[in-house]
Parts: sequence; C-alpha cells; structure tokens
Amino acid sequence: MNFCLVGLSYKTAPVEVRERLAIPEERLPEALHSVVSLPGIAEAVILSTCNRVEVFARAEFNEANAPLALGDFMASFHGLDYHDIVQYLYHYRQREAIRHIFRVASSLDSMVIGEAQILGQVKDAYARARAAGTLAGVLDEVMTRSFAVAKRVRTETGIASSAVSISYAAVELARKIFGTLEGKHILVIGAGKMSELAAKHLINSGASNILVTNRTPERAEEMAVMLHGRAVPFEKLLEYAAKCDIVISSTGAPGFIIRKPDAQRLLSERRNRPMFFIDIAVPRDIDPAINSLDNIFLYDIDDLQKVVDANLKERLREAQRGEEIAEQELEKLVRRLKTLDVVPTIVELQGHLEQIRMQEMARLQSQFGHLTEQQRAAIDMLTKGMVNKILHAPVSHLKHLAQEPDGLKVVETVRKIFNLKE
Repeated sequence: MNFCLVGLSYKTAPVEVRERLAIPEERLPEALHSVVSLPGIAEAVILSTCNRVEVFARAEFNEANAPLALGDFMASFHGLDYHDIVQYLYHYRQREAIRHIFRVASSLDSMVIGEAQILGQVKDAYARARAAGTLAGVLDEVMTRSFAVAKRVRTETGIASSAVSISYAAVELARKIFGTLEGKHILVIGAGKMSELAAKHLINSGASNILVTNRTPERAEEMAVMLHGRAVPFEKLLEYAAKCDIVISSTGAPGFIIRKPDAQRLLSERRNRPMFFIDIAVPRDIDPAINSLDNIFLYDIDDLQKVVDANLKERLREAQRGEEIAEQELEKLVRRLKTLDVVPTIVELQGHLEQIRMQEMARLQSQFGHLTEQQRAAIDMLTKGMVNKILHAPVSHLKHLAQEPDGLKVVETVRKIFNLKE
C-alpha cells in the first residue's frame, strides 16, 4: 500500500489561486496521463472543482518523492513554478490519504458539510480516470469504497437532513406551515437573485402557479419566464397576493410595501386561510407588525439566518457520527489492503513448494519405473495434501503478520528463508 494525495482547497487557498490551478474538463485525460507517466506512479485520479484541486495516486514502490512530484506536476501543468504554490498545498500518505478521500466523498470536508454535490463530482472524477485508463488496481478499489462510505454516512446520519442556505430554510419553514407544498401558489415581489432561488426551491418541492411582479415590468417578465410563471402589474400586487399562499419579497423599496392593514385585508379576502411571507429585503419590505395576526407567518432575513445557523450546528453534531463511520470503514479497508501486500509472497511460496513437489514426483517416477494411473493419482493426492498441511500455518501467520506494524519486515525474512525472488 503506497498512496499519496496532494492538493489544495478552500481551506488553504483563495479562489484566485484555485482558479489558476483548476484543470478544465477537456484537459483531464492529458493531466491524468501526465501523472501516471511520472516515475513510479501506477494509478491516478484527479478531482478538480471550484473548491478543491487534488491528485490522488498510487506509487508502485515506497516512492518518497511522490508528494514533491505530484506538487510539481500541479504547478508545471499550468506553467507555474512549484515554489509559487507550495504554501497552499497539503499532502497525505497511506491511510491518511484514504481517510481524506473518504471524508471528501462523504462531504465531511466540504465548505457546507452535508452538501450532496461533492459525491457526484468524486464519481465523475473516478469515471474520467477509468476512461483514461489511469485506474486499474488497488486505487480503483479505494475510490469505489469511498462511494460506499459516503452512502453509509448519508444514510446513517442526519448530515444532510436540514437546510443550510437562506432559500432552503424558506422551503423548510413553508413545509412546517403547510405540511405539503403541493399546489401552493407563490407571488414573487422584486426580481432579486435570492428571491429567484427561493422560488425555484419551492417549485421543486411541489409549489406551482408562480406570479412575479416588479417595478420594472421587463425584469418581471424575464424572471417569470425563468420560473415558468406569469408576470403581473406591480400596482396590483395586493390583489394578486390574496390569491397566493406564499409571498417572497426582495425589493429595494425604502419603506414597507405591505403593512398590517394590507395583511388584514388579505386575510379577509382569503377567509383566514394561512399565508407565509418571506421578506429577504434589506431594508425590510413587510411590516413586522403583521406577525401579530392569526394565520400570518412572517420571516425576515435574520429569522431565516437563525434557522440556518441552528441547522448548521445540527449538521456538525451529525458530522461527528459521520467521522466515526469513515474511520470504521478506513480500518476495514486498511486491513484488507495490508493483507493484499503479502499475497505475492503467499503465491510465490505456494509455487515454490509446488515446484519442489513436482520435481520429487518426477524423481520418484524415474526410480520406480512405470506407475499406473491409480498409483500416480494416489501419490499426487498424498503429496499435495502434505504440501497444503505444511503451508497452512505459514500462510495463516503471513496473513496475520500483514496487520502488524512491522509485519512486512518479517515477510521479507520469510522470502529470504525460502529463497524467493525480491
């Protein structure tokens, strides 16, 4: 087992550095082949996203210079000097490298813990490395195991169960108020980006019939097209608000555009059916006094941020369980990989004793002359049984030695005792 990972992320490098070192999708095959052409590098996968650029490789031997070689590749591939980027780089070896890729795939190392996008990006990096022919051994197994770890973390923890963005928090609150968003009508006042995001999330959660209004009609028309909704006149916003269950407001108005008397009128027209107001504007668009009315639910940007902050704390608690799962899976994989380290010795030892057995069988036949098929079969079975019994204890011990810190040194001694090739 000889793994090495070198990279940088949002934790170590500003966005302008990450941009310079990002590898475009069309150049990934070229980059992957460049990595595996480095001395001693047998396999490689490259993960390049807006938040990180990482090269994960397996060396054929205990290549001490692998981190430097991979870091130099990251610089030279973009025409930079290694010394210009070294301050931003981190590198991991062996089990630490595996642990890191497990944490990345499970979104435990993400800017927003629990976000789902990173697993798709890791899977895409894996697929591209497979297509380029740079994954064909143990590193392939490590990558596929990372997907299983990510699935287990997402399934067994609540790491992704709560909203951690303002727009998602609005959807979460709307669900609590209405139970289901199926068929709920939305009015978007103003054409800001955050209003657009909140509306899209609400639509994806089942809401429908989007109405958009803005002081500039052309901008309302643009957003209405994006949301597959309908633009309505700004001067009639209260008339249309009465027909909607959810109102999202984000204008640049200097004062309130919906006051308490307006809300009372809306409730009357709706026969006290509940309404949910999301006020994302600063300064606020909606009079906070309307919160005192029954069946009116108003949340401003600070309220939504409090929901986000509480959910982030909950995700961090769940992430601790995710870390435990990743560590358990790491131990299991490392044990298996260590066992693989002694497989060549076991195979060669078996081959060595089989060769001795066959030589002795040939010598025995020349001494005894003609043997019947039955006699040959009996001797063959007898000698095979003897070899298997002789090998049983050494093979079991070799597998056990693989788990010990200095086990491979003892394995080398075994190879010397039996005169096996290096």
